[in-house]
Amino acid sequence: MAMRKIFFIFFVASLVAVACRAGATEVPKQIKIGTLYASSGTFAPLSMPVHYGLKLWVDRMNAEGGVYIKAYGKRIPIKLISYDDQSNTATAASLYDQLITQDKVNILIADAGSVLTSVALPIAREHKMLLIDPIGIGAPFFTPDSPYIVLIGGPVSTIWCKNIHEFITDEGPKLGIKRVAILYSTNDFTGTQANTIRKAIEKSRTGIKVVYDQGVPTSTTSYTVIINGIKAAKPDAVIELGYPINDISFLRNLRESGVKFKWLFTSYPGMETEHFEKTVGVKGLYYVYTDMPASIMNYKAAFGMSLPEFHAAWNKQYPGGKVGFDFNSVVGYTTGLVLEKALGSAASMDQLALRQAIVGLSGKLKTLDGTFAVDPKTGAQIGETMPIGQILPSGKDGIKLIVVYPKQLATGKLVYPAP
Repeated sequence: MAMRKIFFIFFVASLVAVACRAGATEVPKQIKIGTLYASSGTFAPLSMPVHYGLKLWVDRMNAEGGVYIKAYGKRIPIKLISYDDQSNTATAASLYDQLITQDKVNILIADAGSVLTSVALPIAREHKMLLIDPIGIGAPFFTPDSPYIVLIGGPVSTIWCKNIHEFITDEGPKLGIKRVAILYSTNDFTGTQANTIRKAIEKSRTGIKVVYDQGVPTSTTSYTVIINGIKAAKPDAVIELGYPINDISFLRNLRESGVKFKWLFTSYPGMETEHFEKTVGVKGLYYVYTDMPASIMNYKAAFGMSLPEFHAAWNKQYPGGKVGFDFNSVVGYTTGLVLEKALGSAASMDQLALRQAIVGLSGKLKTLDGTFAVDPKTGAQIGETMPIGQILPSGKDGIKLIVVYPKQLATGKLVYPAP
């Protein structure tokens, strides 16, 4: 009797264990990816290309039967659940919570930019949900005690501006740059850059001085008075840091005022060139220095489409130029590629296991966005850096972009001072 009883207990325990294992490995019918986008408002020019780039990746995966999930040993279709936050942080916060608590998404992707990412992070932390961050690069997001975020599509803000301050301190003295003006929008993205550039100039011991240093609200769209204030400081170089709407407004007001600066840097004309040609005008871009992103550099991709292939796929999926192609398009697609690689290697669908798989790609993954590299302690992107370029006149009412720094990547000779 005792042996029968022991056998019975062992048999039941075995059945329970099998049932538990079966439940734990139950294959879902679809992988739910939740994200937000801004179809209107301040962040729409940044957000929509990212969203459409991600959507293009999702559609391509589903055409192949879904994305391969190592934890389940098969391809599973993706369901993209997305809502419009209209560039409103309160709306975004509510929708992020809805994606987690009501839609029960497996993967959470932030809307583009640091402002809309800032409201997602505390919600993700609260629910122990990994926040896949395409391009919210504000340095304060990334700390060793915050494992629920990882940056995908561009370097963290303290590294994003590395080539700007190195150009000023390395090449500036040779050009005769001694006085620098810094104008920035007061958000995690550009505020951190301004701090980094300021400190780098102060530590350079080159004799270069910051003669104008001003932060303005991100909502600023009138810069005429500010431009006159910068002019009065007599800078040799001006660095204006903002989101697309800030850069556009600044460049418009600059042209309208008739003020000219010898050296002027703004980030987004290189990243959203088509958009800036339409909104600022070609002549308003002449001689501006800018970031040279992956949508221009044409890096050799070891995984995913090359830049020409991706551009062709973009034009096929979004014909007629209704959705502009730019760096943010690349970011959206790259976000998908990183997820594809990580899901194909993650031991489980646990959120921190997914983060570990993404971090494990660091230095090993090369896409059309350059070399993917992540700080394992903070989740910050430290690869995918951008050279500095200059926009020059070309032909009749045209422009061309040349790389001017780092010097080993230069594709043309810079013009200083600007005519």
